[in-house]
Amino acid sequence: MRIIIIEDEKPAARHLKRMLNEMGLKVQIMLHSVEESIQWFLQNEHPDLILLDIQLSDGLSFEIFKEVLVESNIIFTTAYDEYALKAFKLNSIDYLLKPIDREELNNAIEKYRKYSMKKSNMHFDIEQIRKLLVNPLDKNYKKRFTIRVGQHIKIVNTKSIECFYSENKATFLYTDKRNNYVLDETLEQIEEQLDPTKYFRVSRKFIVNMDYIKDIISYTNSRLQVKLEHFNELDIIVSREKVKDFKNWLN
Repeated sequence: MRIIIIEDEKPAARHLKRMLNEMGLKVQIMLHSVEESIQWFLQNEHPDLILLDIQLSDGLSFEIFKEVLVESNIIFTTAYDEYALKAFKLNSIDYLLKPIDREELNNAIEKYRKYSMKKSNMHFDIEQIRKLLVNPLDKNYKKRFTIRVGQHIKIVNTKSIECFYSENKATFLYTDKRNNYVLDETLEQIEEQLDPTKYFRVSRKFIVNMDYIKDIISYTNSRLQVKLEHFNELDIIVSREKVKDFKNWLN
């Protein structure tokens, strides 16, 4: 089976390649942009299977099909469920949500093996796809929080927030300046507003910012303890059911 990976995030591409290698599958090449992919397809025999990220650094991966008639089977990969479902309907074998789960990847490969008839004449309406994807692709994650402090309104840039946490039925944010502020929103509401590539809900009580993770330590009952640059008011423990997703998120 000839497989290629098209993914603009190189650590994610390497992680996906490792998982495929562990399944006994060899990846022919990893491509990282629309332009690079087009050039490769024009000069090489097309693979049996493509693991294709929807959003690449230089545009939608569907742009590739405007320039090249690709006859390979496709498994889409994406961080956004909203448009994975749309893409799934467009001649793909399956779709995988990031961070990619090993078992789900295995199931998608098995599905490919079961339905391994090669596709042909794969055409995509790029403009229609753009309309379908406009909201998730252009989603503006929250860049700042406004907080009332007495009679004043304080603005806190999201990138300076080490973590969000709940305690005693209240929600707080903690900054890299060692400041704590109370928020009116719940962690559930906050989680929906944050960039999932930067922030992870490690437990019911904590959302952490990847940029401020200083150390990760093995903890009791197969859990992990996260140490941040400045926050030390409470122990941040990755719940056991979150450990696998957390490790994938870090890669």
